[in-house]
Amino acid sequence: MKKVCLVASSGGHFEQVLRLKALNKSFTIFYVTERTPYVSSRSDTYYVKQINRKETLAPIFLAQIVLKSFYIFWKEQPDIIISTGALSTIPLLLIGHLFHKKIVYIESFAKITTPTRTGQFVYKFADVFIVQWESLLKYYPNAECLGPIY
Repeated sequence: MKKVCLVASSGGHFEQVLRLKALNKSFTIFYVTERTPYVSSRSDTYYVKQINRKETLAPIFLAQIVLKSFYIFWKEQPDIIISTGALSTIPLLLIGHLFHKKIVYIESFAKITTPTRTGQFVYKFADVFIVQWESLLKYYPNAECLGPIY
């Protein structure tokens, strides 16, 4: 059975990947998200540091996330990585791309008329890029519009 990593930052991004739980029927699933005061005690979840690109120490925190992402990748060996963003997910997506794993990116439900920075970056290398709103196809012409996950 193929293994799928569902990776997303905390909050709404993570809520969206949790909506993909139907994948459990066909795949072995594990999650990666940011460690926040609201984390659950799920045994199938790894946590990385929460990061804000405007923080002074953001480059150091990002380096920590890169190292943890390599650890998670080597330990779990996912076949497919699915993400809804944001910044903390980029290292794992890049590592997966580097090792020729299938990368699926779902642009955030909250972005109806403008793209996210993470989406614009990941669009360059994702194997499958999904938008939830037709209006985003002007930014991502090769994306698939599958409608809302919610």
